[in-house]
Amino acid sequence: MKLHLSRADGLNQITSYGQGFVAVNGTRHERSLIVTAHSIDPHWPVTDLSSLTHAHVDQLVAAEPEVVLLGTGSRLRFPASAVLRSLIDARIGYEIMDTGAACRTYGVLLAEGRQVLAALIVSGS
Repeated sequence: MKLHLSRADGLNQITSYGQGFVAVNGTRHERSLIVTAHSIDPHWPVTDLSSLTHAHVDQLVAAEPEVVLLGTGSRLRFPASAVLRSLIDARIGYEIMDTGAACRTYGVLLAEGRQVLAALIVSGS
């Protein structure tokens, strides 16, 4: 799916996504990644939800976002609540959704000026 750009000059925008990829500012990523307004980690090692660990979630907490969007791949799946404990303890809001929904929601929250972090599991990565 191609997304329509809103004006957010200088910020990382998810410009499209589909089976096996997410594009940020027009650059295609075929592996799981973390995206914030000002940074991209294209080497997030989470290949599927079952590989998500406390250490991966701690990495998200360290970025100190206001809200975390966890994209779980091509379909919505929920991680064990214990894995998300550090988000809860840090009082960081989070939403679990499929990766496409996380991409769309990221764009809305970014346009609102929120400190959003999208942790996106790319299916096929």
